[in-house]
Amino acid sequence: MAAMSDEHDGPVHAADDHGLDHGHDDHGHDEEPLGPIDVEKWAAGVGGVLIAVFVAACFAFSTGQL
Repeated sequence: MAAMSDEHDGPVHAADDHGLDHGHDDHGHDEEPLGPIDVEKWAAGVGGVLIAVFVAACFAFSTGQL
């Protein structure tokens, strides 16, 4: 028996309400396969972090904190 919840839009099911053929989280959602790692974007992100650390070190050096 499905009950309505105040927090969700759809019905709420009990964990044992689905039978033996699949789990509670299996509701027919299509899983997207993960694509290849985009090396250029990861390199840009890591480069941005390194530049930010360098700028922070320059600020610390210029104020006498380093």
